[in-house]
Amino acid sequence: MRPTLDFLQSQCLLCVFVGVCVPTVVGSLPHTLPWPVSCPVRCVCQIKPWFSPDSVYHEAPTVDCNDLLLTTLPLPIPTNTHTLRLQSNLLSELDTEVLHGLPNLTDLDLSQNRFSRVRPITQGSSLPSLLSLHLDENHLSHLPESSFSSLPALQELFLSHNNLHSIAPGAFIGLDSLLRLHINNNRLATINPWWFRALPSLEVLMLGGNPVEALPEKGFLALKSLRSLVLGGMGLRGLAEEALDGLDGLESLSFYDNLLTKVPTQALRRVPGLKFLDLNKNRIKLIETGDFRDMVHLKELGLNNMDDLVSIEEAALENLPELTKLEITNNPRLSYIHPKAFLQLSRLESLMLNSNSLSALHQHIMVSLPSLQEVSLHSNPLRCDCLFHWAALQKDTQTDTEAARMVRFIQPQATLCSEPPELRARRVREVSSREMSAFCLPIIPASSLPSYVGVREGGKLVLHCRGLADPQPEMYWVTPSGLRLSPAPRLATKGLRAPAPCPRLTPTEGLNHKSSSSHARNDTACNPSKHYRLLPEGTLEINKVTPSEAGLYTCVAENVLGADTRSVTVGVHSRKKNRKGGKSANLKGFPLFRVDAGLEVREVEQHYAVLSWLSRRNLPSTRISWQAIYSNAHTPIYTTRILAGTQSFNLTHLQAQTFYRVCLHLGTVHDVKHANRRLRESGNPQCASFKTKDIPEPKPSLQLSPELTSTAVTLLLLTLILLLLAGQSWDTLPKEGAQEIHNTLLLEIKSPKALIINHNTQESNGHQAKQSEKLLLHEDC
Repeated sequence: MRPTLDFLQSQCLLCVFVGVCVPTVVGSLPHTLPWPVSCPVRCVCQIKPWFSPDSVYHEAPTVDCNDLLLTTLPLPIPTNTHTLRLQSNLLSELDTEVLHGLPNLTDLDLSQNRFSRVRPITQGSSLPSLLSLHLDENHLSHLPESSFSSLPALQELFLSHNNLHSIAPGAFIGLDSLLRLHINNNRLATINPWWFRALPSLEVLMLGGNPVEALPEKGFLALKSLRSLVLGGMGLRGLAEEALDGLDGLESLSFYDNLLTKVPTQALRRVPGLKFLDLNKNRIKLIETGDFRDMVHLKELGLNNMDDLVSIEEAALENLPELTKLEITNNPRLSYIHPKAFLQLSRLESLMLNSNSLSALHQHIMVSLPSLQEVSLHSNPLRCDCLFHWAALQKDTQTDTEAARMVRFIQPQATLCSEPPELRARRVREVSSREMSAFCLPIIPASSLPSYVGVREGGKLVLHCRGLADPQPEMYWVTPSGLRLSPAPRLATKGLRAPAPCPRLTPTEGLNHKSSSSHARNDTACNPSKHYRLLPEGTLEINKVTPSEAGLYTCVAENVLGADTRSVTVGVHSRKKNRKGGKSANLKGFPLFRVDAGLEVREVEQHYAVLSWLSRRNLPSTRISWQAIYSNAHTPIYTTRILAGTQSFNLTHLQAQTFYRVCLHLGTVHDVKHANRRLRESGNPQCASFKTKDIPEPKPSLQLSPELTSTAVTLLLLTLILLLLAGQSWDTLPKEGAQEIHNTLLLEIKSPKALIINHNTQESNGHQAKQSEKLLLHEDC
C-alpha cells in the first residue's frame, strides 16, 4: 500500500510541474513571428530574437538569405530590416547603395563568402545603426588604414578565419564604440600595439590561432577596458615580464594550445584582477613552487591536456583565497602531486584530477582543503594503500572529525584500485582502511621517465623523476659512470638554487631482508666540470652536455621499507650531422659494460661477510647470489637485487665454520630499441669463495679441586685455634673487631664453593647460547 501511495504522489507532483512550470519556462523563451513584407526570392523574412553585444534582447525583423549561392544582393530588401543574413554564399562585391538604404540595419552577416577586400563593404556613406559585422571565413589578406571608419556605432567585428597577414597601424580608427574584436585564426606573425590605440572601449579580444611566437612588451597598454583576452593556438614559447602590462581590468585569460614550457608567473602577476586562467594544452613540465602564489582574485584554473606535465611541486598553488575550481585532467605523465602542493586554498570546492597517472592523492592535500566538496580521481592507476586512508576514513570512522566533511567522488563507479594485486579493480569507496597497508613502498611511475632521451652536444639535459611513499622517499640518481648524485639544498626563494655539491658515491641499502649494506670506499674522483645538479624533488639537470655524459641514468626512490628504480638511456647528438643517422649512432660515445668489477671479500666473521667491488659503470640490474657449500648435501641458492650505485654488501645471518660461494651478476640494458647488441650483452658472473670463522672456545675460569678445598679448610681451622689460645690479646679486642674477623673467616670458608657455582653458571649460559645459535641457523635455512 505504501509504495502505491508514493507512486501516486510522485505522479501528482510531475503533473503539477508539467502543467505550471513548463508553460512558464517555454513562454519566457524568445520566439519567431511571421513578418508580412515583400521578401526577396528564396529568402525567409521573420521577426526573430536578437541580442545586442551588451546582451540586450530585441525582436528583430530578419531577412535570412543563407546558403543560396548568391553572387549579388537579393532584391527587394525591406527598408526596416534589422538583421540581414547572407552567410555561405558566393558574394565578392556588394551594392553598397542598397545597404545605405536600410537605416535600421543593425546586424550584417557576410561570413563564408568570397570577399578579398574590405573596401567594397565599407566604402561610401556610413551605416550609423550597424552594431555587428560578420566577415569571418572570407579571403581577406590585408586591412588598410581606416578600414571601418564608416561604421561609427560598430560594437562587434568578426574577422576570424581569413588570410590576414598584415594590418595597417590605423586600420581600426573610428571604432571608438567597438566592444568585441575577433581576428583569431589568421596569418598574423606579430602583434602591433598601434592597432589598439583606436579601441578604448574594447572588452573582448580574440587573437588566437595566429603564428605569433612572442608578444611585445606593453603591447596591450591601450586596452584599459579589456576584460577577456584569448591567446590560444599562437605558438607562444614564453612571455616577457611586461607583456600584459596595463590590463588592470582583465578577468579572463586563455593560453590554450601554445608552446609554453613554464608558467609565465612574472607576467601574470601584473594582471591583478584575473579570475579565470586557461593554460590547457601547453608543454609545461613542472608546476613549480610559487607559480600561482598570491593570485588573490583567481576563481578557476585549468591545467589540462599537457603531454609533458609530470609534477606539481610544493607550494605551487599558494594563497589563492578565491579559487573555487581547479582542473588538472588528461595529463598522461602527471604522476606526482606534492603533499603540500596546495596551500591556503580556503574556498576550493571542486578538484578535478581524472585521467592522469596519479597513484594517490596524499592525506595532507585533503587536510589543506577545508572547503572541498568533490574530487575526480577516476582513470588513474590508484594505489589503495596507506596514502589512501583518507578515502576509507569517512566510511569506517563514525565519530572522527574528518568524517563529518564528506568529499564526493565524481564517477565513483570508475574510481578503481590498481594496486596492490589483492585489491585490483575494487572500487576505492568500497575498500576499508583495514584492508589498506599501514606503510607504502616507494614507486616511480613508468610514465615519469621515457626509455630514451636525445640531447644535442653542448645543450642542457633535464630529467624529471618522482616517487611517492610513506615515509617520504629519498630521491637520488646514478650516472653512467657510477656516480651517485644526492639532492642539493633548496633555497626558499623561487628560481634561486644552491650550487650542487661535488657528487658523492655513497652506497645504498641492500634490499634483501637477510642483508644490510655497509659504507665502502669509492675511488671515483669527483669531476665538478660536469655541472650535475639534482633538485630535492628528483629532477636532474646537466649543463653543457658532452659525449661522455651519454649512457644509462638510473633514478632511485628509497625509504626504510625499500626502494624502486627507473632507468633512461641518454644519447648525445654530435653537432656535426651524421649521415648514417639513427638513434644508435647517438650512443657512439656510450661506454660499454665490461666485466671489470673485481668482486672482493673484504671481511669475514662467524656470521657475516663484507663484499665489495669497484665498477665505473651504472649497472641497474646487478644481483648477488650466495650458497653454502657442503660435501654431502645440496643447499639452496639465495639471491638479492643490488641498487644502482652500490659497491659494497654486508652478507649477514651466515653459519659459522662454513664454506660459501658468492657471485656478482652484473646488470644489463633492457632497452633493446636504443641499445646495440654489444651494449646489451652482459659478462659471466664474478664469483668468490670464503669460509666463515669458528666460534672461539670459552676461556677456562678459576676452579679448585676437592683436595685443595679440604687443605684450605684445615689451615683455616688451625689458624682459628691459635687465635683462641692467645687469650690475652683476644680479650683486648673490641667487640666490633671480633665480629668483623668472624665474618671474614666465614666468607673465606664459603668462597671456594661460590667459585664453583659461578663456573657452572657460565658453562650453562654458554651451552644455552650455542643452542640458541643452532636454532637461529635452522630458522635461516
